[in-house]
Amino acid sequence: MTDVAFPTADALLLVERALDEDLSTGTDVTTMATIPASQQSVSHLVARADGVVAGLPVIGLVLDAVAARLGSGAVAVDVVVADGTRVVRGDHLATLTGATRTTLVAERTILNVLSRTSGVATHTRRWADELEGSGAMVLDTRKTTPGLRALEKYAVRCGGGTNKRMGLYDVAMIKDNHKLAAGGLTAAYDAVRRSFPDVAVQVEVTTTAEALESVAAGARFLLCDNMSPELLRTTVDAVRGTGESVEIEATGNLTLEVAAAYAATGVDYLAVGGLTHSSPILDIALDLDPEGA
Repeated sequence: MTDVAFPTADALLLVERALDEDLSTGTDVTTMATIPASQQSVSHLVARADGVVAGLPVIGLVLDAVAARLGSGAVAVDVVVADGTRVVRGDHLATLTGATRTTLVAERTILNVLSRTSGVATHTRRWADELEGSGAMVLDTRKTTPGLRALEKYAVRCGGGTNKRMGLYDVAMIKDNHKLAAGGLTAAYDAVRRSFPDVAVQVEVTTTAEALESVAAGARFLLCDNMSPELLRTTVDAVRGTGESVEIEATGNLTLEVAAAYAATGVDYLAVGGLTHSSPILDIALDLDPEGA
């Protein structure tokens, strides 16, 4: 499994951009009008639904950024669960203690990010559970929210999934348009190998013949796109029959209902764009207790 280190640098950029949206004139008119600067409070982050949490370090990043921008006072954070933890409705995630102004200004940004990343982790966990014991792993794709890729892919890892590639630079993926533009599958593969000999190359295939041509050209990572389970099994068997060590990934219109059937074909991976482009949020709330400080 990929390193699960939290992407702090990317999170900080996101936090600043989110606060720019909320505080474009430099203040929160409601909070500054209704909350005395001296007021202290205790707040609790609570799960409002069952799921898997991810992104908890963002809480402190947002609070610190708000305090620095507005001079509104510090808030201490006590996180009581770890990223990747399964939670149920009502579970306590973290306690925030300090300046009420800072907490309320930060609230929506914290919840927007945390609910999104926890939703991705929750969705991914369902796939990982469905594939457990099959020998296949669930992968994400580049179908991510602009500006959120590092955090969404982190959430995939927290949910038990694996990151395929972070961008266009770390894995060469030869798709249909590349083949057409380069003059064919083998020509495209050879061109990538000449230009970037040290970069892993994956070839998208839609038929068994294309898969075998890719292996003959030297490809050791195949993406089998939109194949039926029957065609996929035939292709996997043919590729394994070459004696070459080839990683095989299935993708295209995969759902949890068919996950087991696709895993049973012998593929190594199921790539699911929906992990990042279609995951519903995990409902999380912040409950303020102004008398608790």
